[in-house]
Amino acid sequence: MEGSAAVKDKYREFTLAAFSELSSSSACSSSSSSTPVIVRVRADGVAELLYHQDSEFIDGLSIDVGTSQLFKLGPVQSLFVSKSSDTSKEKSYSRGVTIQFRNEEESMDFHSAFEQWRKEDAFKGTHLPNGAISASKSKFDDKIEPSSAKMYFHYYGQLLHQQNMLQDYVRTGTYYAAVIENRVDFTGRVVVDVGSGSGILSLFAAQAGAKHVYAVEASEIAEYARKLIAGNPTLGQRITVIKGKVEEVELPEKADILISEPLGTLLVNERMLESYIIARDRFLVPNGKMFPSVGRIHMAPFSDECLFVEIANKALFWQQKDYYGVDLTPLYGSAFQGYFSQPVVDAFDPRLLVSPPMCHIIDFNEIKEEDLYEIDIPLKFIASVGTRVHGLACWFDVLFNGSNVQRWLTTAPGAPTTHWYQIS
Repeated sequence: MEGSAAVKDKYREFTLAAFSELSSSSACSSSSSSTPVIVRVRADGVAELLYHQDSEFIDGLSIDVGTSQLFKLGPVQSLFVSKSSDTSKEKSYSRGVTIQFRNEEESMDFHSAFEQWRKEDAFKGTHLPNGAISASKSKFDDKIEPSSAKMYFHYYGQLLHQQNMLQDYVRTGTYYAAVIENRVDFTGRVVVDVGSGSGILSLFAAQAGAKHVYAVEASEIAEYARKLIAGNPTLGQRITVIKGKVEEVELPEKADILISEPLGTLLVNERMLESYIIARDRFLVPNGKMFPSVGRIHMAPFSDECLFVEIANKALFWQQKDYYGVDLTPLYGSAFQGYFSQPVVDAFDPRLLVSPPMCHIIDFNEIKEEDLYEIDIPLKFIASVGTRVHGLACWFDVLFNGSNVQRWLTTAPGAPTTHWYQIS
């Protein structure tokens, strides 16, 4: 490319034929070959779209590469979609800019360069002081919608939801036993508590003799954790609460042990396991321990006529032919399907299972983060009784592989009920 992709000090330039902001009726265009329109990407990841006027380039638009997406509209035309904000109204919105290249080769080169800039932007800010948060877009931001993240952190930032988990004595008691029974793994060691919530697991680790515990928590519950830990000064002097996402914060030292409760319904719901794996890759020393270290998802077909009738009866409302003069029956089939498309989260009798369960094992020490994005589990069952199958019952358990004691936390049917229950 002749002069269209020149490296100039700390930025790179590409020649454009034209660019236009979608919200604007005006467009900057060129019919000349003397580089009247360029896109310049600075070292800080900001793309500047400039046009030529009076023998110099005049600022046009600025786009943050790290928060933008680039779509190909045609061989020589593309669309930038970037996030902008109105700080006075505290709302966000999208901004669209179309860019047109002089030929297809230059378009392809720009798209390739854009992907490289995005990768470089994702790794910015890796050397930050303890507890600092990177300003660049993290893995968490890439995979989670901002609105979903806001709701998630708001939910877990409330004490009443933390109390619900703390009062699950199967959950909390198993964690306590797994830590205290394996003091040898914690004594004199550096521990990172991933998604520490109220800080209870950090306090357990300190009780077991941890040298220091870094409690990383992104929600507002971090402030309550600080109060709780400060109120237990003998333990708290060895605990540092860091408010931020594990994908973004930096720690002053590596961890010998990770401890976390990243467990959702059916183990993987809420996607906290991915953050646990990211923390492993970022903070854990080679051959360090993870509490828990293995998870298993169990599945078996079940037969429950009473549950079937209970759910089916919910759709009977739509069988009314004269509901204030309106026939509701055209929607009965859709309502029936809708009720049965929803999972049932509850405790159930293990005698309802019609075959031995199968299980899918997830080794937290070995699995890659991307392997959790989509999980395929081949199913094969041999029924032990001839009956009508109403669904698939699922539950999970996790292993704390301590040096002294191996302890399982299970949500299996027939075992003491947890706040996760089972799902069918």
